[in-house]
Amino acid sequence: MNALTSIFLAADAGTTAAKNNPILNMSIFLVFVLITMIIVIRANRQSKTAADYYAGGRSFTGGQNGMAIAGDYLSAASFLGITGAIALSGYDGFLYSIGFLVAWLVALLLVAELMRNTAKFTMADVLSFRLHQRPVRMAAALTTLAVSFFYLLAQMAGAGGLVSLLLGITDKTAISLVIAVVGLVMVLYVLIGGMKGTTWVQIIKAVLLIGGAAVMTVWVLALNGFNFNTLLENAVANSPKGDAILNPGLKYANPIDFISLALALVLGTAGLPHVLMRFYTVPTAKEARKSVVWAIWLIGIFYLFTLVLGYGAGALVGEEAILANGGENNAAPLLALYLGGPLLLGFISAVAFATILAVVAGLTITASASFAHDVYNSVFKKGQASAEKEVKVARITTVVIGALAILGGIAAQGQNVAFLVALAFAIAASANLPTILYSLFWKNFNTRGAVWSMIGGLSSALILIIFSPVVSGKVDPVTGELTKSMIQGVDFHWFPLDNPGIISIPLGFLLGWIGSLTQKRLESPELAAEMDVRALTGFGAEKPVAH
Repeated sequence: MNALTSIFLAADAGTTAAKNNPILNMSIFLVFVLITMIIVIRANRQSKTAADYYAGGRSFTGGQNGMAIAGDYLSAASFLGITGAIALSGYDGFLYSIGFLVAWLVALLLVAELMRNTAKFTMADVLSFRLHQRPVRMAAALTTLAVSFFYLLAQMAGAGGLVSLLLGITDKTAISLVIAVVGLVMVLYVLIGGMKGTTWVQIIKAVLLIGGAAVMTVWVLALNGFNFNTLLENAVANSPKGDAILNPGLKYANPIDFISLALALVLGTAGLPHVLMRFYTVPTAKEARKSVVWAIWLIGIFYLFTLVLGYGAGALVGEEAILANGGENNAAPLLALYLGGPLLLGFISAVAFATILAVVAGLTITASASFAHDVYNSVFKKGQASAEKEVKVARITTVVIGALAILGGIAAQGQNVAFLVALAFAIAASANLPTILYSLFWKNFNTRGAVWSMIGGLSSALILIIFSPVVSGKVDPVTGELTKSMIQGVDFHWFPLDNPGIISIPLGFLLGWIGSLTQKRLESPELAAEMDVRALTGFGAEKPVAH
């Protein structure tokens, strides 16, 4: 161990809060907001049509869209949640990184190009292509809103913990007020810039996040003689759990719980509406495929960084200091404070805030587009609403969703954001992925199968989450106390697992199959053939579907 490492390890991690500079932190963040808001306003000048608002005018290259996908995907869960999970739970925390990355192979091989060829603006364009529009679009909009809401909970919860650290605020009312401000800024991004403005915010944020994480990774490795084994030894030495942080089972001792989480993470990405919507911002299917390749490289590199950052936070900051300064979601900012003082903390915190804003903006525009395009125009107005009216409804929906996100974020304070996002992945894999794959690859799939799959997958996932230890807690067999949960001090759970994926995902596929077999096919063979041609070649992808 070199002398510099010894100095850092000998320092008292408990003094980190004293070195914090709230004014500097917020100043750097406000500079980022100001610069990106100018970019968003400039982008708004070019947003004149529904395609501009929903899909950025399909004007982004594969590389640009790949960076935006990385910016959209690398959320507070990836930066704050996973780093904290590795710092406190070691090996089991890194499972999130592995699952989130492997999931992109499913998206690349089965979904990206076919979705881009078949759809126009939203996931429901694919799901309802050869089926009855009204029930399928209503079900798809419902699942989109549910997934977006759980994802929004995670981001806003991350914002609350970050605010607590940056401003030295512990009062929940004050934290709630700042969460409301973050939500307001997010709403402004979407209202002003639409998808084009949101995309540029995501690109800038991806560059800053990956760059900032790279600097911290090199710094941590330098303090450990660029020897990863030395880093692990120091993490073990500074952890009250000892060698257990290097072995599986610290967080997920139950193998079934682990399998359930893994299924949700690996299969969820291909069903996330805000990720799928990014495939429509490029002009061709080739660019959509290229954008996914770019995203895989960028996301993969970042998740390697989280391994070093997580164990680095455990080694240099320590579990006690992390828990005493806002909990595991603040492990990465605390590591930045320990490494580079208030200036690095200010930069990394601004990046973390930018991460939250960019992801929340992407989720919000997806949810508002789903309601305006799939419910208002396609169902209520039977496709006759003007583009201007549809965009106006989308903007009104944005305000409503923003308010719900703020309220949900206030309620979810203190929860690990990676864990909350895993619930959103479970819902996406249960309610959306079966219908997407059936629609693209099974010619006998029909309307009943689609509705049963989406509503059944969604309902089962939500019910199991509500009656799991996530919401009400369970008695810890070691301490005899209730575990941390959304509703503290009560225990009404009957589902033993933290993630419902192992039950709800197979159920979604099963219901889609049973529903299709029990209904006489009423769909048009001509539309089924046209969908095959579009999905495989892209021919006629811009032409509306006539039912």
